[in-house]
Amino acid sequence: MENLPEFLALEILSRLDDSETVACCRMVSKTFNSVFPGLQFINLQWRLKWYLESRSRVSSSSSSSRFTPSLKRVFMNLVSNLSALESVRIGVENPPLDVLNADVEDDGDDLHITDEGFVKEWLPRVSGALKLLSLSNFWVQSSRRRSEVLSLISVHCQNLIEFELKNAWLSGQNMSAMPMLTSLTLELIRLDDKNLTELNTCFPNLQVLNLIDVRGLKMPMIHLLNLKTCHWIVTDSPSYICIIAPNLLTLRLECRIPAALYIEAPVCSHLNLALDHLNAFAVKRFKNLKTIQFECSNIRSLIRKFHHLETVETVTLDIRAGGNSKFYLEVLFCTFPNITSLCFKPRVWLEFEVWCGDNGLKGVKRFCGYFSVIDPLMTFALVDCVLEECFNCVEISLLIHRGVPSNVSKHFITKCMAQWPDLKWGWGIWEEGREDSWIPEEQLPKTLVEEGSDSI
Repeated sequence: MENLPEFLALEILSRLDDSETVACCRMVSKTFNSVFPGLQFINLQWRLKWYLESRSRVSSSSSSSRFTPSLKRVFMNLVSNLSALESVRIGVENPPLDVLNADVEDDGDDLHITDEGFVKEWLPRVSGALKLLSLSNFWVQSSRRRSEVLSLISVHCQNLIEFELKNAWLSGQNMSAMPMLTSLTLELIRLDDKNLTELNTCFPNLQVLNLIDVRGLKMPMIHLLNLKTCHWIVTDSPSYICIIAPNLLTLRLECRIPAALYIEAPVCSHLNLALDHLNAFAVKRFKNLKTIQFECSNIRSLIRKFHHLETVETVTLDIRAGGNSKFYLEVLFCTFPNITSLCFKPRVWLEFEVWCGDNGLKGVKRFCGYFSVIDPLMTFALVDCVLEECFNCVEISLLIHRGVPSNVSKHFITKCMAQWPDLKWGWGIWEEGREDSWIPEEQLPKTLVEEGSDSI
């Protein structure tokens, strides 16, 4: 290891994921240690157990504090030894939902990453070459401390391209424009920019915007001319939501009950809307919309908000828990007449009326359905009804909930494949909070026999 050329040792360190692993390599190799100053990234992720253990040691002995590693101290040591940083990631693991606040609450600020005093210590010396910056606070310490860090970063980081900030209370005042920034993520943020005015002004060239649980919004408007991808989870109940983005291609919007929603994204091709109810809803006509996913308490009402769109080819429908949304497929196909791929999530199966006339489903080539339960008669009848209407369907995928007994699932699968042997079947398992898992058709019989109750 000590005979490695320096350029190769630096290349190895540059390919590692985090600063903890880099530190281990420096401890076992003089070569790695000597090339370390040429490294261009810091990725320091502080674990919750480290913090809790260090706090316990400090409380048990006043003299132990000098032996307790501090996130800020460790980070400052890294920064002082690296000369040309292009990427900085500092993160603190936040407690899971099942950890009581009493176990982690305190008045300290050692894990308050966006504290202006701390940021001023290191940001000016690395900002010139910095292209990526990610800061994630410990929410218990940051939630009651408003930070001016956005102003600091906008002044010093004029070459920044990607910026991510999590778990913070932020002021939106006194910011400078950042024309180089193309990607912004704000997650679990209390933001003092209730209409997103400063965001639109200071980040004019954003192409990717993720606003995940950003609170304090009243009448938010996204007005970005270069935006291409937007994921917005709105947890407040603003009176008005407006999105004007002439180059937006992908929009995913999740919200509760906005009083009014306006979307102007004429070239959007992928639209995902998840909401409870819509009162006033206006959309400037889409020209290239290809894929739609709706999750709503009233699917019928949402579909009727759209005008006749012949470009839509793929549709996924889901009904929110507690919703009651009886609807005819005729309504769906009158609005989107050229659907070729249709997917029903679990609750949709129980709410739709299949009949849609002579021509409704003839264009559907692929169908996907999610089942929560398997009733030997009713479930098979539902599949039979859909396939009777989808007489040109060549591919069908059905996902069965993991909780359904394997013998019931196996009988259902066998019956379907025997009834429609000419179709290309796909089978899978789904469960809330987990990724869908698929079983290739050619492996299905062997999987069923050998894995028993752990598979469908």
